[in-house]
Amino acid sequence: MPDYYVGLMSGTSMDGIDAVVVEFGDSSARIHSALSQPYPNNLRELLIAAIRKPLNVKLDRSGKLDYWVGECFRDAAIAVIDKSNFKYKDIIAIGSHGQTLRHQPNATNPFSLQIGNASIIANGTGITTISNFRKADITAGGQGAPLVPPFHRWLFTQEGKARVIVNIGGITNITILNTHSTDILGFDIGPGNVLMDAWTRLQLGQTFDESGKWASQGSVIPELLNEFLADPYFSAAPPKSTGFEYFNLTWLQKFDIRKYDAVDVQSTLCELSSVSISRSIKEFAPNTQEVFICGGGVHNLELMHRLSSCSFKTASTASIGVNPDWIEASAFAWLAMRTIKGQPGNLPSVTGAAESVVLGDINTP
Repeated sequence: MPDYYVGLMSGTSMDGIDAVVVEFGDSSARIHSALSQPYPNNLRELLIAAIRKPLNVKLDRSGKLDYWVGECFRDAAIAVIDKSNFKYKDIIAIGSHGQTLRHQPNATNPFSLQIGNASIIANGTGITTISNFRKADITAGGQGAPLVPPFHRWLFTQEGKARVIVNIGGITNITILNTHSTDILGFDIGPGNVLMDAWTRLQLGQTFDESGKWASQGSVIPELLNEFLADPYFSAAPPKSTGFEYFNLTWLQKFDIRKYDAVDVQSTLCELSSVSISRSIKEFAPNTQEVFICGGGVHNLELMHRLSSCSFKTASTASIGVNPDWIEASAFAWLAMRTIKGQPGNLPSVTGAAESVVLGDINTP
């Protein structure tokens, strides 16, 4: 019988839950159904408030959010299974990333907090649900992120091709394939859409800059771009990971941005995402032949245009037959499969963990 799994993912943009029903072969992933289910507006506002001011989140609020997000993930799982026309008994397991509220892998007591009560998902669907994927890697001394490079390696490696996979969500991560280096296979580059989204929300009252249209109307501010790039995160050596708790409006407002036109700041933030990607590729994968982009960033046409002007060939993963919108959700379905089979899901060369470990907590209905 084919192996069918469900993957559930919500990233730093907090715009909703990506859900897939995916069938895994020896080295292939076939998506049978997929959807994106937005959070209720009031829940999204509470989540954004929680990550902006984590010290203000009371225990009661934290528990409420965990339960509410769990219900939303359960509903997304039900919707995507119903859309697939498969029977629930056909699904071996659900992999739920949950919603990250805080990522602190370098703290004295490191942790990465994802909410979304997985017992609600398991009980609501009758399907074993894997959650808390980052915890075991952090316990093994790793960053707990990024976790998609092992899936990228499994899905996209092609003999004789020096490839790079760039996943642009709120944060951008990179996976380097078929290189001579065995030390660095992937890491979080820095902000993808997260700063552009935050600035758009502040200045225009919109959740994101659709297609990068606003950024395309501005001009890059060279001195501001250089100030951004001087942040120590960009020059830090991998393994490294980051999130909204670092790259956010507070980070942005450390700079004297009030003296510039808002549209030019947006254009400069777009350039920051583009330049940080191109510099990472040139530094860690100088012999790259192909760069494939996935994640929500593929829909930022201005960002894609700027990446296309770099010295390497770039294209969406759609050009090699993989829908860029569903790769990350599929990755957590794949990680669930690894957990069910008792196989490691992390790459120590990516996360910095001392060893490969089986990831995730198993929640049975």
